[in-house]
Amino acid sequence: MHLFEFVPASLADERPAEGRSIYRSAYMDIRLRQRQQKPSKLSELLKGNYDYDLVVIGGGSGGLSCAKEAVAHGARVACLDFVKPTPLGTKWGVGGTCVNVGCIPKKLMHQAALLGEAVHEAAAYGWNVDDKIKPDWNKLVTAVQNHIKSVNWVTRVDLRDKKVEYINGLGTFVDSHTISAKLKSGERTITAQTFVIAVGGRPRYPDIPGAVEYGITSDDLFSLDHEPGKTLVVGAGYIGLECAGFLKGLGYEPTVMVRSIVLRGFDQQMANLVAAAMEERGIPFLRKTVPLSVEKQSDGRLLVKYENTETGEVESDVFDTVLWAIGRKGLVEDLNLDNAGVLTHKDKIQVDCEETTNVPHIYAVGDIIYGKPELTPVAVLAGRLLARRLYADSELRMDYADVATTVFTPLEYACVGLSEEDAIKLYGAEEIEVFHGYYKPTEFFIPQKSVRYCYVKAVAQRSDEQRVYGLHYLGPVAGEVIQGFAAALKSGLTIPTLMNTVGIHPTTAEEFTRLSITKRSGLDPTPASCCS
Repeated sequence: MHLFEFVPASLADERPAEGRSIYRSAYMDIRLRQRQQKPSKLSELLKGNYDYDLVVIGGGSGGLSCAKEAVAHGARVACLDFVKPTPLGTKWGVGGTCVNVGCIPKKLMHQAALLGEAVHEAAAYGWNVDDKIKPDWNKLVTAVQNHIKSVNWVTRVDLRDKKVEYINGLGTFVDSHTISAKLKSGERTITAQTFVIAVGGRPRYPDIPGAVEYGITSDDLFSLDHEPGKTLVVGAGYIGLECAGFLKGLGYEPTVMVRSIVLRGFDQQMANLVAAAMEERGIPFLRKTVPLSVEKQSDGRLLVKYENTETGEVESDVFDTVLWAIGRKGLVEDLNLDNAGVLTHKDKIQVDCEETTNVPHIYAVGDIIYGKPELTPVAVLAGRLLARRLYADSELRMDYADVATTVFTPLEYACVGLSEEDAIKLYGAEEIEVFHGYYKPTEFFIPQKSVRYCYVKAVAQRSDEQRVYGLHYLGPVAGEVIQGFAAALKSGLTIPTLMNTVGIHPTTAEEFTRLSITKRSGLDPTPASCCS
């Protein structure tokens, strides 16, 4: 590659000629010289006699995006993937949690519940609706699983077409450059210059009698071969609330057991509004309660004993299904990370700002890394950027700040940026202004749906430019609403800019542009009308 060098004529005689002069005037000497190219990261990395340049352990969203991106930049890549069956025997294909037992089936069942609700609302809009309409669990599960299997197949074909070798085996480290893969046909030893650990996590079970024998998790729910019936959902994180929400919408009887708080890690005002909206729909919450045991009765139903942690009172109830949603654990146990020298923190792997572990050629992305958002889009982008840094001379790092997310409860909650509590903790209460307001979605009027918990707020800087630190929305299609605002917030959105933006009417997203009342003012944030 050649470069043009522009040298002022006054300096041309003083500066040694590093290239051939192709034009010279009284003002300028233009020279053409050869550029000294540095060796690429790829050429630096691909040294040594290894089977692969990169082996990705884990066939979920983060691992697959990293593998495919690395191949696109010339690396030889293999991807190992293996799913241990649940205690119930549930297993699935390539694609990881999101495709098989997470985001995708969850959203489909959430949509099924919303459609059921919409069918009944249709009567108010003039549709003649049969009152006997009801869901068919087995038909829904079949439809969901058929879609998942189609995604599994497309993923396998995509890996083949992109020349990523897919290995359906459990990988464990022998040393820092070698893994042993347990296959159906036996064991295979594989060496690689670089490894990316992207094994994700699985649901936890409580250490109580009957938990594993009789309970299920989200790993089992979406393929359950019988109706869940009356269900105890233990745990009030987003997974537990989402499952309870769509089960209620499908006509079943969920109860949510809460050990401490709802939606830990989220804005607590919004979290409590989410819970209140669910209770309004008839979903009971057992608060400050922990399970003690699960027993199977002669009729096949499950007797659950539980204790109130404040009063010490022990009670019991009978359920058809017990769903554990008490958190997830990283899958580090089978990796034999000690053999590779990789350090762990609890059941996760600590990495630096470039996803590097304490071993320089071993990286980790996705839910397995400690202290980062456990979200599919985060894993996908982190994996892709890592591959570009490794094999395409990129220096762009993953930005884990201000990641938008949505909780797909019946009334959805989406947010981006800081919670009100975190903003106050970071900047101090006197430096934070919270703009907020309730609103009335137009589509809720005719069927007379409750608007009691439809609410938005912006957490912002009180002085100077009034930069927005966080946006929170509770209402319909929350994910679609917050996605665009996420880009604005990362670009430095301010309250004046938000207020000077013309909203699209009538939408719920425009409510952010109508925010004018602050919590500090003490004024009523309930709207008087929708069009003025």
